[in-house]
Amino acid sequence: MTLFDSPAFEGHEGVHSFYDEKTGLKTIIAVHSTARGPAAGGCRMWPYPTAAAALDDALRLSRAMSYKNAMADLELGGGKSVIIGDARTMKTPALFEAFGRAVEALGGRYWTAEDVGVSPTDLSYARKETRYVAGLEGHPAASGDPSPVTAEGVFRGVRLAVRRALKRDLDGVTVAIQGVGHVGAYLADKLHAAGAKLILTDVNEQALAEVAARTGAQIVAPGAIFEAEADVFAPCALGGAVNESTLPKLKAKVIAGGANNQLSDPAVGRAVFERGMLYAPDYVINGGGIINVAAEIRALERGEAFDPTWVDAKLVGLTQTLEQVLDRSIAEGRPTHEVANEMAKARIEAAVAAKLAA
Repeated sequence: MTLFDSPAFEGHEGVHSFYDEKTGLKTIIAVHSTARGPAAGGCRMWPYPTAAAALDDALRLSRAMSYKNAMADLELGGGKSVIIGDARTMKTPALFEAFGRAVEALGGRYWTAEDVGVSPTDLSYARKETRYVAGLEGHPAASGDPSPVTAEGVFRGVRLAVRRALKRDLDGVTVAIQGVGHVGAYLADKLHAAGAKLILTDVNEQALAEVAARTGAQIVAPGAIFEAEADVFAPCALGGAVNESTLPKLKAKVIAGGANNQLSDPAVGRAVFERGMLYAPDYVINGGGIINVAAEIRALERGEAFDPTWVDAKLVGLTQTLEQVLDRSIAEGRPTHEVANEMAKARIEAAVAAKLAA
């Protein structure tokens, strides 16, 4: 199968691979769309088993960013970068400087930020080679770590989904969270404060123990999280958590979490709908982080200070968009992911049409 035949390609404007022999950098930057503005999306570092797996992940994540940015009503397109490598052993300042040069080579068509395996400190080295880096600290426009804002958006989405599906608030609701990295940990804290009961899992036992200690959560093995007696399943790790194998095990009535690409394929999304479960489309409720990043990009481009009130207004709009998706799903008798995809594509196509007419 060639790149253009890949189901994940879906009209990408550009797919760029960069290699730096001195540092060992192997990175792919996928630009899905710049119709609404420069492409923006985080950089993920992961020990992909093959280059093909890295490419597939970059394409899927980039496309999801186009949809996410459109649904968050941001003047940004969608892009994503992946670095092939083990973030625990292969990180060096020089490697991220080389990554910065790769980003700079795209001339502003792509803005990067942190994602799985990459920290603001890592990207501070990339910033030495390009200005197209957001999510950093130490300047008036800085937004800092976007994880807390991502978690806030997910929290609001979970609360809305619970109200719609279970006709109750979060107090006493049991939520099974898969993954307590930055977003998952912040989400756990917010849910605990709202009175929810938590069941947690993660491969990082130290992080798991720390979050459980402060939230009173029950800890289960990674494979057991799917069978947990929970009202809500919140995937907050890597993609594909809801698939043909795991869906039959889920007892939750709501699927709402911070991970990207939670459904392994569209057919699984339809199966979720047919089982009477409410799925909050991932790229709708987890858009808080990119909203935070967009606020930084906006401030940098205008020479202004970071504006948290702009971020909060966009978060309010994000929840309203989720409500529209849920309303249309019920009215039209269609899965939420199909409705959300249609809405996102329509917004992108409208931007393309406006550019052509200008």
